[in-house]
Amino acid sequence: MTQEQFDMNGDGYTDAVTVDNDGDGSVETVYADLDGDGYTDAAAYDTDGDNVVDYVEMDTDGDGVVDTTAYDADGDGIVDTVSITGEGTYSYAAPEAAAPAEPADPAAAPATPGAYESTEYDSDGDGYTDTREIDTDGDGVVDTIEMDTDGDGYVDTVATDTDGDGYVDTVTYDTDGDGVADYATYDTDGDGVTDVREYDADGDGVIDTVEYDSDGDGVIDTVEYDSDGDGYTDTVVSSPEDSGDGYASDSADA
Repeated sequence: MTQEQFDMNGDGYTDAVTVDNDGDGSVETVYADLDGDGYTDAAAYDTDGDNVVDYVEMDTDGDGVVDTTAYDADGDGIVDTVSITGEGTYSYAAPEAAAPAEPADPAAAPATPGAYESTEYDSDGDGYTDTREIDTDGDGVVDTIEMDTDGDGYVDTVATDTDGDGYVDTVTYDTDGDGVADYATYDTDGDGVTDVREYDADGDGVIDTVEYDSDGDGVIDTVEYDSDGDGYTDTVVSSPEDSGDGYASDSADA
C-alpha cells in the first residue's frame, strides 16, 4: 500500500491523502479534510480500478459519522444516487442502480423513530436530483416524494402519504415555478381516487376554488369559490344529479 499526502491550500497541514491499496500505481482511495479541522470529512473510492470514483462518503456535520453517500453505480462519472442518513437510519439506492456496498439489515438495526431519512435520484442522468424520497418520521416507510418534473432545479410536485398507509393521499403542484403551490389534489377516503381539488389561480397563497367529488364517481359534483380572496367561501355550485360532463349543472349562492 502506498500513501501520498497533500497540502492543497498551503497552510502547512495535510488536507488530502491518496492511497494506492494494491500497489499498481493507481489511486483507489482519496481522503479529504475539506474544512481544515484536522479530521477527514470526505472519502472517495474507486473500487473497480477504472480511475472513476464509484462512491463518496461524507461526514457533513463533523461528528465523525458518515451521513451522506453519493454513488455513481454505472461508472459514467455522474452521481445518480445520493443517500442521506441520520443516526440509526438507513437509506437504499434505487433498484436499478445498486450501491457498491450491501445495505444494512433493517432487522438488525431498525430506524430510529422520529429520524429523517432521504434518498435522492437522478433519473435522467443529467447530474441533478429530480426525485427525492423522504421518510420524515423514521419508521422505514417513505411518506413524502419531492419531484422536479421540468428539470429547472426546483421542486414543483410533492406527493405525501399523510396517514402512513403506504399510499399517496395528497399531491401539491407549483405549475408556474414561483415556489408557491397553486394546485393540490386529495384522496380523503383512501380509495385511490382523487375526491378533492384545490386551486390558487392567482398565486397569492389563498385557495380560491375547491372541487369535490363526494361520491367517488370521478365526476365533480360541488365547487366552492372564494372570489374575493379573503379565505372564506362566498359561492357554492353544486348538483346532486350532475350531467356527467365532470362539472355540476346547478348553482346556488352561499
